[in-house]
Amino acid sequence: PTGCEREWVDGGAEAALRALSSVVALGANIICNKIPGLAPRQRAICQSRPDAIIVIGEGAQMGINECQYQFRFGRWNCSALGEKTVFGQELRVGSREAAFTYAITAAGVAHAVTAACSQGNLSNCGCDREKQGYYNQAEGWKWGGCSADVRYGIDFSRRFVDAREIKKNARRLMNLHNNEAGRKVLEDRMKLECKCHGVSGSCTTKTCWTTLPKFREVGHLLKEKYNAAVQVEVVRASRLRQPTFLRIKQLRSYQKPMETDLVYIEKSPNYCEEDAATGSVGTQGRLCNRTSPGADGCDTMCCGRGYNTHQYTKVWQCNCKFHWCCFVKCSTCSERSEVFTCK
Repeated sequence: PTGCEREWVDGGAEAALRALSSVVALGANIICNKIPGLAPRQRAICQSRPDAIIVIGEGAQMGINECQYQFRFGRWNCSALGEKTVFGQELRVGSREAAFTYAITAAGVAHAVTAACSQGNLSNCGCDREKQGYYNQAEGWKWGGCSADVRYGIDFSRRFVDAREIKKNARRLMNLHNNEAGRKVLEDRMKLECKCHGVSGSCTTKTCWTTLPKFREVGHLLKEKYNAAVQVEVVRASRLRQPTFLRIKQLRSYQKPMETDLVYIEKSPNYCEEDAATGSVGTQGRLCNRTSPGADGCDTMCCGRGYNTHQYTKVWQCNCKFHWCCFVKCSTCSERSEVFTCK
């Protein structure tokens, strides 16, 4: 094409690109406005990074699923209640259960974003660029492969998840601390994997890279943190009386909780009866174990109300044998079972 034609083609392509960008922006705007429960800053992030909102949702759901797994035998079983948001449930009581949900969802978002970056499923991120080239000449290994950029995932989680904390009160400080504790546990469990290189299986050199831990491992660790959660109280600024930091309750000093501690400001309800205000669905109808002395035992789970016994018979084909030629003959086996549910 001539110079004029080239200029017209370039201008047309630029106009088409602008039109495409407008369509994408419009689509992101519609999608983000339909997601309930987003804070203004979260909605702005959603509109500028619509590809990330799907990953964020997957990470938050992974956190909720892990919460339900870890508490599957307890009176409180992390059932999704209240306002349905990208984070599932909002517990109004600042309890240790609320502490766990905030920590596990913040860790879930960081984990999902980091994994998506490593897999090339998110724009503006990828493998950890700092982990390239030789690292330890003495030990004879160097960075190689694709190291998971967990710092990017944590920073993204911090920007998005923490943006929902708008009110300047004690609960905000509690939530932000637990968000950070969840992300810190994830960061501390990053693993180093290595592969040997050399003739006939020798290990002349090694290449190593960092990988994410299995999320179940993060869940187990945060459950341990939940069991050892620390009750805190807020310390207010002397002039404006605004909450400034948290200190451990019942200590005369101004000792702050450790960064990986889960913290709570209110005692947990007993979760025996249904109460929307506390996020309790109650335990009526829940399965329980009649012989267990633990949290899943009928005495504990049913809160002393007693339990119902249900009997059923399970029938299946068994002892199947092949006969020449050509059919299979089976016996019918049955088993009587009992299940117990709280009254």
